[in-house]
Amino acid sequence: MIAQSIFLIPGPMQIVIVVLVILLLFGGKKIPELMRGLGSGIKEFKDASKEDEKIEDSTKE
Repeated sequence: MIAQSIFLIPGPMQIVIVVLVILLLFGGKKIPELMRGLGSGIKEFKDASKEDEKIEDSTKE
């Protein structure tokens, strides 16, 4: 079981390869735009989950 989990942990060489592939696919100019979109998507998800918690709390009272 432990041997299987060792293969799931990416090493430094795998991380470098993934970063290089992403750079080749998207280019340096496109990456900041992608990260901005990802960040705004995460923010919207957090805001929506907070709204759901508020709705659930108000219905329990």
